[in-house]
Amino acid sequence: MSIDIQEAVKRSIQTEKNAMNFYQLGAQKMKDPDARRIFDLLAKEEREHAGHFYKIYTGSDIPSLDAFMNMPPDNESSWVSTISRLISEDFNEKKAMEAAMEREQKLEEALLEMVSTVDDPQIKAVYELNAKETHNHYVMIESEYARLMGMVHETDIDTFVRE
Repeated sequence: MSIDIQEAVKRSIQTEKNAMNFYQLGAQKMKDPDARRIFDLLAKEEREHAGHFYKIYTGSDIPSLDAFMNMPPDNESSWVSTISRLISEDFNEKKAMEAAMEREQKLEEALLEMVSTVDDPQIKAVYELNAKETHNHYVMIESEYARLMGMVHETDIDTFVRE
C-alpha cells in the first residue's frame, strides 16, 4: 500500500468531517423542521463515512476518530467556507440545499475518480460505498429541495400524469 493512497484516505476523512460540519452549521440556521432534520441526518451520515475511511487508515496521526471529528471546523475547507458564506449573507434553506447538492455532486465525482485509481480491493470498496452513499445524499437533498420549492414530488408524478 503506497503512502499516496494513505494520504488520500486521510484527506477523505478530513473531507467527510468538513461535510459533517457543513450540515451541522446549516442545520443550526434552518427554520424549516424537515429541512433541519435532513441536514442533521446528513451530518450523522458524514460522520459514519469518516468512520469507514478511518478503519482503513494506517497512519498514527489520528489516534481517535471521535477526537478528530469533534475538533473545530476547518474554515478554510470549501465545504465550511461555502456554508459560512451562506450564513453571513441572506441564509435560507433553498440556498443551503443548492449548495449541498453541488458539494455532494463534486464529492461523488472525486470518490468515483479514486475508485478508478485504487488497486487495493478493501480501499476500493470503501470508496465505492462512499460514492454510492454520497449519490444517495444528493437524491435526498434534491427531494427535500423539491418539497421546499413546492415542486411535484417524484412519488406524486404518476397521479399528475394520469389526471
